[in-house]
Amino acid sequence: MSLASAWSDDPDTTRALSACWEDLARKLPGPPSLVLVYGTEAHGLSELSATMQELAGAVPWAGGTSCRGVMTEEGFHQGKHVVGMLGIYDPQGAYGVGACAKGGSARNAGVEATNQALNATGRPGERPTLLWLVSSPGDEERVLSGIREVVGERVPVVGGSSADASVRGRWLQYAAGHQGNNSVVVVAMISHGGLASHFHSGYQPTTLRATVTAARGRTLLRLDGEPAAQVYDRWTQGALGDSAEGGPALMRTTLHPLGRAVGEVSHLQTYLLSHPESVTEDGGLNLFTNVREGDELVLMEGSPQSLVSRAGRVAQVAQEELQGPMAGALVTYCAGCMLTVNEDMPAVVTSLRQAMPDKPFLGVFTFGEQGCFPDGRSRHGNLMISVVCMSEVQ
Repeated sequence: MSLASAWSDDPDTTRALSACWEDLARKLPGPPSLVLVYGTEAHGLSELSATMQELAGAVPWAGGTSCRGVMTEEGFHQGKHVVGMLGIYDPQGAYGVGACAKGGSARNAGVEATNQALNATGRPGERPTLLWLVSSPGDEERVLSGIREVVGERVPVVGGSSADASVRGRWLQYAAGHQGNNSVVVVAMISHGGLASHFHSGYQPTTLRATVTAARGRTLLRLDGEPAAQVYDRWTQGALGDSAEGGPALMRTTLHPLGRAVGEVSHLQTYLLSHPESVTEDGGLNLFTNVREGDELVLMEGSPQSLVSRAGRVAQVAQEELQGPMAGALVTYCAGCMLTVNEDMPAVVTSLRQAMPDKPFLGVFTFGEQGCFPDGRSRHGNLMISVVCMSEVQ
């Protein structure tokens, strides 16, 4: 197995994609077995799809929009017209792509896209090494439940929800034969080389915690019987500011998410994070994940420094779990974290380079992250980092 990355900031979509494709062709030892494509929403969907179909031919490809740019081993590439590619050369492996519009059921879309992807590998009945997920934001838990209905709990699902530049709903999902803005795209990977992934964040738990006593989907209503926003604002010493009475709070809460304990790594507790997005008129908190009554939530805290350094650590842990020499990696980094540390993003790339010296990678910035925790269950979270490392041989 070999990997290669490429990127372009050419505003002409056809030229940008063609340049990336030619770059992959120079770097890989043969035609790619799979190509992942991520770009900003400024690249027109119809032109992108038509160009990729012409370039790729029978090669499976998939991807989605990434917030304001991408990163590769060559650097942090930010701009209005950025596109990035990761090519995987694995002639003894098998890769398939499936896609489905959500319509009235995100769960059913997850089922259909997964079945399509598995069938497209040409290896019916063989368990995939990993499923890569690209979904529109909003109901990722339902999508994951549909995927689990097909493959069960043993197959790791990793990926990220497609993003735009300013949370205006301009995110896109695309794949061979499919394009949309409210879809599920699944890539089934049956790798001849090994794969290893790690899913974590750059936040630490505080001593402040409470039990969810009222919730509705992604709206956290009460903690220990009190209005959730009131508790949260007290915990964070007024972080909500004038949003405490209702309104957007996204950038005020990035360094203070809520966490749920989901297992241990090296005797240290790991947490799945939820990012408060806004305050409701009745004092609730709208989140980017589902919560349930009875969940214990912990106030987490982070800093720009921790968000910068953690990416490399996540990559290091994934690499330590890999069997065989490393070929390259695929990185998901929360767009909220990227926007918070924006000027320090070159240092994030440096941390990844140090963890994976001289190895190609593609990093994308997402509005929700999916990954597998130590208990083997794949989950949806916020403000998270995932790294999938791929080995040259099994």
